[in-house]
Amino acid sequence: MTGSNDNERLVDELANLLNEAAEAHHKAFAATEGEDPDWPIWYADYLLEKMRQILKAKFTKSEIIYLLVSVDKKNRSVAPGAYWPRFYAKYFLNRYL
Repeated sequence: MTGSNDNERLVDELANLLNEAAEAHHKAFAATEGEDPDWPIWYADYLLEKMRQILKAKFTKSEIIYLLVSVDKKNRSVAPGAYWPRFYAKYFLNRYL
């Protein structure tokens, strides 16, 4: 069983990965100042293997896309001013642990 310290470490690791993905995405879409209506697809490509390793879970690119869209909607309605990488990290962690 995973303890609370382990969970916090995983949240931090996932939040850092999501922040890294955001920076890479913004650079990839610099010409549009990061605007990309299909951002979940790009993020899923970037995150898939790293998230599988961090969470020790098997999931598909489609599942990540679905979860990214779901957590984005939840974040906008529940905690619009929250630091989104941490919010997303907790969402994924709760899903896979």
